[in-house]
Amino acid sequence: MTLSPTLRPWLLAAPLLGLVFTACQPGGSSKATGPDLIQANLDTTVRPGDDFYTYANGAWFKGHPIPASESNWGIGKEVQNEVYARLRKLNEDAATTKATVGSVQQKIGDFWATGMDSATINKQGVAPLKPELDRIAAMQSVADVQAAIARLQPLGVNALIGYYVGQDAKNSEKMALQLWQSGLGLPNRDYYFNKDARTSNIRQEYSQHLTKMFGLLGQDAATAQANAQRVVQLETKLAAASRKLEALRDPYANYNKMPVSGLDKLTPGLSWKLWLAQMQLSKVDTVIVGQPEFYREAGRLLTTAPLADWKAYLQWQLVHAYAGTLSQDFDNENFRFYGTVLQGAKEQRPRWKRVLDAEENAMGEVLGQLFVKEYFTPETKKRYEDLTENVVASFRDHIQQLDWMSDSTKQKALVKLTKITRKVGYPDKWKDYSSLKVDRSSYAANVMRANEWAYRYNLSKLGKPVDRTEWGMTPQTYNAYYNPSNNEIVLPAAIFAIPGLIDANADDAIIYGYAGASTIGHELTHGFDDEGSQFDEKGNLRNWWSKKDRAAFQQRVNGIVRQFNGYTVLDSLHINGKATAGENIADLGGIVIALDAFKKTEQYKKGEKIGGLTPTQRYFLGYALGWQTHQRDERLAQAILTDVHSPAQFRINGPFADVPEFYEAFNVKPGQKLYLPDSARVKIW
Repeated sequence: MTLSPTLRPWLLAAPLLGLVFTACQPGGSSKATGPDLIQANLDTTVRPGDDFYTYANGAWFKGHPIPASESNWGIGKEVQNEVYARLRKLNEDAATTKATVGSVQQKIGDFWATGMDSATINKQGVAPLKPELDRIAAMQSVADVQAAIARLQPLGVNALIGYYVGQDAKNSEKMALQLWQSGLGLPNRDYYFNKDARTSNIRQEYSQHLTKMFGLLGQDAATAQANAQRVVQLETKLAAASRKLEALRDPYANYNKMPVSGLDKLTPGLSWKLWLAQMQLSKVDTVIVGQPEFYREAGRLLTTAPLADWKAYLQWQLVHAYAGTLSQDFDNENFRFYGTVLQGAKEQRPRWKRVLDAEENAMGEVLGQLFVKEYFTPETKKRYEDLTENVVASFRDHIQQLDWMSDSTKQKALVKLTKITRKVGYPDKWKDYSSLKVDRSSYAANVMRANEWAYRYNLSKLGKPVDRTEWGMTPQTYNAYYNPSNNEIVLPAAIFAIPGLIDANADDAIIYGYAGASTIGHELTHGFDDEGSQFDEKGNLRNWWSKKDRAAFQQRVNGIVRQFNGYTVLDSLHINGKATAGENIADLGGIVIALDAFKKTEQYKKGEKIGGLTPTQRYFLGYALGWQTHQRDERLAQAILTDVHSPAQFRINGPFADVPEFYEAFNVKPGQKLYLPDSARVKIW
């Protein structure tokens, strides 16, 4: 992401309190002083070889129950909480300052003021959406439906069309319009068809939710119920044409490039040239369609479904997208279904946190400038860049030592590894939000304009050179990613934070496990997982493997798929080993690669215990710290159907069962639950 490089004085407030970064001290820190966070988290009533997830974090879980307002809680939420506290103060100060119109301070202050003014929001009710609702109500033809959908896209309402401008997977130097399956109110297609009691209940609740939302729009009970059924029936047909989670991971199967005229053939009776022009995409002549069968069905429904169905569907999509910005009745009902029914949260999160989340989406890099200015110094950035290079060097060694890959493919793999761009901490340039208008007219209006700004920003990339300096996350985001088209890893500053642990108390073992394995090594491995490995060093979807080597790799991928297919949660739900394969490969790769990097440190070589734990034990515990999170059953059940990441406990217990050093460090023996015989252990990188 990108912003103005000059921070205004109001942004240079006191540093974020409580949040501290771990960092490798020059030469490596091998001693920990003060309370040992790692040891304090242990639940020693659990054997490491039975459940390392609980052994490593059990005491922390007992002392940190999931708050009623949350569906999960963990170290990432702790980091986020500390960021929230400081950003709240900054926003409150900005809201009470008479700032120059158009300044960063004015925009943040007005955004905050409208978001926190619940009295005005309640008084306005659904009025901020009335112009759009009136347009929907006035539709009289298929052309009108298309025009309404085109109008809603810039407002952040992904009704039917899932569009974005991104790099062409087979030509990473070009930006292309891409169409993806979209338009469902439930998390994905499986929610419309699975027969188990949990999902069936969610479908029933969804129908009730739709009926209530239509009622809040002023419809009588019979009309609201009829419109709810219209939406369910329409979405079910769209869901039937949608691909399953695991099918979306095949980059070749989800790459279907065609001229705009090809879209017309895919959807007889529709003019895509006119439709794209209405979406401000008149100059587009080529499009990449992820799932042609979805758009074939969407086109069929546009020309055959009753107009009343489309009116109900678009009304729903609009109010769903903006429910959190509307009066309390809309907001509460939206939370009841999406927060409680789907994820198990017992009460709404505080309004101020939700407003900060919306502000993050609207102009997060404004906040990011403050975060890094006060909190992630150039010296800290350099330390993590060095750590990244150490992990890269270890990965290079691993590739060179592989016994299943030929020398010719190894050389290509090494070229790709060398060319991975490493973005650490924060971007070198920031987004310019000067054209974004924010005022105190209404909260919903500010969110609409922010969505329109983001839409235009994304569209502006068409026809321009690819900006490989851009970041897809803000520095204050507790996350990281690998981008195959850019062949880059992006490591935001916040991902290195450990609440309550300062540099002096962070030995290398913790750092290499927490940051080196679960983040840096993990993201590097994504460049060589089942999906990322299909892209070359330039970021193009191209086979650079020999046939024999690809078969040997796939054999190992199949092993990790089988391993995770065998894990069961909530008594009867199985992890989808194929859908989660990429993340499971990256977890395992990050662990073994960073471990060998750690073995080169002075702490490992000296072998001294800290808190009664050996360096290797502390390394594994440092990794487990990264997945120190627990969640409600509802959230866990949703994740099994929708998330390509395995649940946290299996991101620890699963890959550790494949690592020989884990067995040695914790004396894991046959008969213990995590024990796998050598022949069953997966080794890839």
